[in-house]
Amino acid sequence: MGSERKVLVGAAVVVAAGVVGAVQLWPDGDDAGGTAARESSASPSSPSPSRSYPLSTPPRTIPAVRDFTPAHGPGWKPDGGRVVVRDGALADEGRLIAGELDLTYAGEDAKAGPGDVELALGGASGAESYRMTVADGMVRIVAPRDTGVFYGTRTLKQEVHDGGTAPEGVVADEPAKPQRGFSLDMARKHFSAAWIKDRVRELGDLKFNQLGLHFSDDQSFSIESDSHPEIVSSEHLTKAQVREILALAEQRHVTVVPEIDSPGHLGAVIKAHPDLQLRDVGGVATRGAIDISEPAAADIVDDLLKEYAGLFKGAYWHLGGDEYQALTRTNPEASFPQLARAARQKYGANARVQDLAQGWLNDRAATMKPFDRRLKAWNDGFFTGGVVEADKKLEVAYWTGKEIGARDPVSYLSAGRELTNYNDEYLYYVLGQPNTFVYPTGERIYESWTPLVVRGTRPVPEKYDDQILGGSFAVWCDLAQSQTQEQVARGIRMPLRATVQKLWDADRPELTWTQFKELADRLDG
Repeated sequence: MGSERKVLVGAAVVVAAGVVGAVQLWPDGDDAGGTAARESSASPSSPSPSRSYPLSTPPRTIPAVRDFTPAHGPGWKPDGGRVVVRDGALADEGRLIAGELDLTYAGEDAKAGPGDVELALGGASGAESYRMTVADGMVRIVAPRDTGVFYGTRTLKQEVHDGGTAPEGVVADEPAKPQRGFSLDMARKHFSAAWIKDRVRELGDLKFNQLGLHFSDDQSFSIESDSHPEIVSSEHLTKAQVREILALAEQRHVTVVPEIDSPGHLGAVIKAHPDLQLRDVGGVATRGAIDISEPAAADIVDDLLKEYAGLFKGAYWHLGGDEYQALTRTNPEASFPQLARAARQKYGANARVQDLAQGWLNDRAATMKPFDRRLKAWNDGFFTGGVVEADKKLEVAYWTGKEIGARDPVSYLSAGRELTNYNDEYLYYVLGQPNTFVYPTGERIYESWTPLVVRGTRPVPEKYDDQILGGSFAVWCDLAQSQTQEQVARGIRMPLRATVQKLWDADRPELTWTQFKELADRLDG
């Protein structure tokens, strides 16, 4: 569950016969991306012949850096320096940090010197790793990819916040989990484009890398549609607004994960197409559920999936699949004979309604196959004991242990499935606190949750750690008017920070909760 944080002596001040030199650790910036000791003569920006510096202490950031090698030296503060990039692919990262720290962006042609920040590609560690060295009066951030360089600039931004100093030495940092998300229910409650952009900036600064957007539900369909404009609610985001959000998210290395939930939670679609509503044997409508025995139901959902695949081009897509109300009946086959008949026709004499629902999810996965997305579905969209098995490539988004059958997370993991942790006991911020939900606190997440705690409060065995790809904190707007946008932002502030700390490094944090909160208050001040 993450490596121990290391603090090593990485430099020394040498004083002999009136000569002072500083042995410093410095990354070579080549493909090896390692560190090498080099001797540098004294300069106004390095340890002075007449002064010695105490060994530096680790930076205080959220999330905390994983490894730090301290050194003797004055550290670094922004003071009229420049940002120099060694590769044009880092121009966005360079311009951003230059603007944030009031530095001059000097581009690729300049040579970095004292007072400057240099950004470079190199190294052979993980895709999101980076090394940041403070030495000789300058900062150098090296990473295999631009994402790691961006994370290095986020660490630097926090270190020097409000007059702080980036400590002399080397930070070597990377996340424990590759998926670190925040999910927003923007279907039950309207959130402005400006509010979502603010969250993107917040997420980027905290090294989150996913923003889930649940934009279709019973209450509304909240993004403009060209293929089916009749389903779009009066209060919605235009595609132009969404493109602005996506552009900002790309700049901040946040992947947007869209979700069109089906075959349940489609009330907004049903409102415009009442002929698609699922009705039981007595003609009673089933809330939010479409009749998946009707080919027209698949047609409209596939139209939407294809349309929005052209708008949202990130690596992930969420297919939903949860809470199909037909399966809450004691005998779905008797309650919905049309579904039972369609199941048998498609999958054989032994097929049941659950097989038709499982086949629906697989068919939607097939619709998305040409778009080369990594697909997620809620855990209660996976069924056992039927003749149809869920597509093996579907990632389990595990949110609850209260579903039909109440399958333990180990039942998915032991079958070899990968899983993302959305544990509703810790990570669900449900407006109005209905159905026994309570607003989660950052303290509880910080003190007792880890990515292994998938269901309830009990962790799964550590042998499954590699199959747990990360987690996501989620806002659900069941009682939409219970809080304003501003109240939601305030309410999720500390839970977000606690969540990313445990996704970046699942080991017990070095800081107490009180210290962590004080640090957050200082960094946000």
